[in-house]
Amino acid sequence: MTRFADNDLTCNAFLGGKVRLHQPVSGYRAGVDPVLLAAAVPARAGQKVLELGCGAGQALFCLSARVPQLSLTGVELQPEYADLARRNAEENGCEVEVWEADIRTLPTDLRQRQFDHVIANPPYYRAGSHSAARDPGRATALGDTAALEEWVETAARRLAPKGYLHVIQRADRLPELLAGCAGRLGSVEVLPLAPRVGREPELILLRARKAGKAPFRLHAAKVLHTGDRHERDEDHYTPEIAAILRQGASLIWPK
Repeated sequence: MTRFADNDLTCNAFLGGKVRLHQPVSGYRAGVDPVLLAAAVPARAGQKVLELGCGAGQALFCLSARVPQLSLTGVELQPEYADLARRNAEENGCEVEVWEADIRTLPTDLRQRQFDHVIANPPYYRAGSHSAARDPGRATALGDTAALEEWVETAARRLAPKGYLHVIQRADRLPELLAGCAGRLGSVEVLPLAPRVGREPELILLRARKAGKAPFRLHAAKVLHTGDRHERDEDHYTPEIAAILRQGASLIWPK
């Protein structure tokens, strides 16, 4: 089995220590984005959740820490990260089924299942559109060959009727996500995430529903940091964002 050696990993705390995650020293390391993604999902105990491209499992475990008794499934292309997700599941006392597969060619058994929620933090760059990372795992995580429309199509196929898709992605790639939703998912909502007041959003959260009929909604941007500039080596998150990152609070979507 392909796996990281212990001395190639660090163990980092999330949600104020509620989640502990082993991550490679050199490779893809999760930041706040998967935590925000997990906080945005209105899951309820007993529901089934699938993450496409689960990496080491940060989003799944942060969601599980907030909502107990979920049935969790992850799909990860890179075997060493899939193995790391299983290890992190044990570390956090979670039951997670992790499949090693390309999101475009899921195993037959998985294609026969449906989920209440599908979540994804797809690579932020198109393959070849940015400077290649030296570490192959990081390179794949930042930019693989699957188009965003393929991520949405796979998610739509796996969603149960009225199920929700949640995606976090770069703001400049929103048109691709919307194109992927067209004819597949409805009730689309977009929540921009701006680093500070007066700054353009760099990320967006997208929510869409299987068989949803509500009109498209573009919400006002949610601001992540206080102040108009970064003045010293502190994060200065707004109280709402700090509660999400430090305490595992839900991200509240506008009504």
